[in-house]
Amino acid sequence: MKTLEMLGNAMLRVIDAETPVPNAGEAVIRTAASAICGSEMYRYRGDGVVRGNSGHEAVGTVVALGDGVSKLTVGQRVGVSAVVGCGDCRECEAGRYTWCDNNKTYSQMHAEQFVIPAHACNLLPDDVPWEDAALLTGDGLGVPYHTYKRTKDPAIGTVAVIGLGPIGLGNVLLQSHIGRRVIGVDIVDYRLRLARQLGADVVIKSDETLIEQIRELTDGIGADVAVMCAGRAEAVADAFLAARKGGTVVFNGELNQAVLAPSRDFNRRDITAIGCWYYHFHDFQDMLALYRNGLDIGKLITHQFPLGEADTAFDLFSRGLTGKVLLRP
Repeated sequence: MKTLEMLGNAMLRVIDAETPVPNAGEAVIRTAASAICGSEMYRYRGDGVVRGNSGHEAVGTVVALGDGVSKLTVGQRVGVSAVVGCGDCRECEAGRYTWCDNNKTYSQMHAEQFVIPAHACNLLPDDVPWEDAALLTGDGLGVPYHTYKRTKDPAIGTVAVIGLGPIGLGNVLLQSHIGRRVIGVDIVDYRLRLARQLGADVVIKSDETLIEQIRELTDGIGADVAVMCAGRAEAVADAFLAARKGGTVVFNGELNQAVLAPSRDFNRRDITAIGCWYYHFHDFQDMLALYRNGLDIGKLITHQFPLGEADTAFDLFSRGLTGKVLLRP
């Protein structure tokens, strides 16, 4: 079978690899679509991936099952959770795989086939297109939905989304869908225009006047919620400054280190900070219901490429010239 190999320093190639064979409890999926995630840019631009790729958002058809799998059958359409719990603890029983102390993150999904534990598969209705399904069971909707669940207070009126990569754009789409005023912030003109198309009330190209502009748009108060979706330290500072007193900062963007001042950022302004990593496996049915009720997640997808053109796909994505990008083996 064909699979993508990420060599690092923005170099990719498609290679032949052995077709995966499932172990007990596993399923092999023939990939219909895999999505590129912003978190893959670290490996793409950096040292690459040893023996493969970092693809972790995919949908497809079950083609083989390992021993002991009873809840799937060959031929079923599925979407997968890349974060998989042990399957045998309190958190896993509740469908909260990200809280399992022994969870694992699976990848290698930019390929014609991949293997995954069977209990990481959600069955997809036949009428949901592959393109939309790839967002329904991946980061594309999962992280914005997790953020939405953590910020359900009906008093929230204005949300500032700082960083308009695919996760930020997903937040724009969902938060505007539920009727909130969204301020989108980025440094790339393409993604600012796309945020407007997805429902942002106002977009701001970030510069030294960013916080002043947000205050002007909110009667001098600040946003009720600031969602940090960029992996940049300055975005953390901007999020805290953008939030009003008594407001909330939500971390979506991946960042290993940032400077926070408890007195300035939390205590003296009564700020609440929330971390949202991935989504809970049990959320799929609720996300599907939101999709059924009119959330047009397909609008997040701006480009699709065959696997053999992954180099073009990753290059455009890395330069901020796309929304969500799919590879189609």
